[in-house]
Amino acid sequence: TECVSGCMCPDGLVLDGSGGCIHKDQCPCVHGGHFYKPGESIKVDCNTCTCNKRQWNCTDNPCKGTCTVYGNGHYMSFDGEKFDFLGDCDYILAQDFCPNNMDAGTFRIVIQNNACGKSLSICSLKITLIFEVCLELVITEELLLEGRIQEIATDPGAEKNYKVDLRGGYIVIETNQGMNFMWDQKTTVVVHVAPSFQGKVCGLCGDFDGRSRNDFTTRGQSVEMSIQEFGNSWKITSTCSNINMTDLCADQPFKSVLGQKHCSIIKSNIFEACHSKVNPIPYYESCISDFCGCDSVGDCECFCTSVAAYSRSCSRAGVCIDWRTPAICPVFCDYYN
Repeated sequence: TECVSGCMCPDGLVLDGSGGCIHKDQCPCVHGGHFYKPGESIKVDCNTCTCNKRQWNCTDNPCKGTCTVYGNGHYMSFDGEKFDFLGDCDYILAQDFCPNNMDAGTFRIVIQNNACGKSLSICSLKITLIFEVCLELVITEELLLEGRIQEIATDPGAEKNYKVDLRGGYIVIETNQGMNFMWDQKTTVVVHVAPSFQGKVCGLCGDFDGRSRNDFTTRGQSVEMSIQEFGNSWKITSTCSNINMTDLCADQPFKSVLGQKHCSIIKSNIFEACHSKVNPIPYYESCISDFCGCDSVGDCECFCTSVAAYSRSCSRAGVCIDWRTPAICPVFCDYYN
């Protein structure tokens, strides 16, 4: 029904999909369910696309990679692969000390999820960042635990190749090489890497080579079909036990129904502008699962984390949603500012 010829329009003209007749060279382009006139441009990631004769002509700039971990073991890799993985060990989230990196490694991020409560939901998080400074094999560590930063330097006099900052509710660490790390001091971690890291990283976040089908590459360089086996391969030590994924809502029908009610905000008209660009269903399902994992039903942080994760994905797709209210997951910006 978009820009097609037929018996409704005179020769040389086509239907525009809205009941009018236009010349073929005036046909719009479509992105995310929206129509754009010839000559109009949109931003897609770090590239600009311009509509021309029903087709998008896009720049081909290499974009930075983003990996996100949130809630009860929900991951989105650098190449956009979504999966769930729970573990009670230390795991390599991302690093460039990898076989496919011919350059010297510069960073390693180790994440530890501590499960607690009756439902074994994630309730505390420890992250260790290890940096190599100036190729002198000087190792420093940033231990992020319960909102505190503990710095351990093997050579206190060495020049740092990173800086630590507090921005709003986030702890932000930036390296000179182009790796940025963000932590909301709860259960959400976001890792950004510059385009120069393409194909040079490995870990739970994947290898950032533009292909998602090989994201489950284990530490032994084999592609694993089982997410659990893939995740366990990135353990720092093999002595800690594995955790099997369970349905947190299976024996909690009341919480499941309550979770569906709260999490429906993701599928509501509040996020309607984003639905055509970012599929809300995986985030909605993760939200319900995390809601069932909350030990307290009241001000459920698990719920807020899941909705915020969808909101961040919408922002990256160019849709900014103002969804927080005094009653729904408020953030006191005046305090942080």
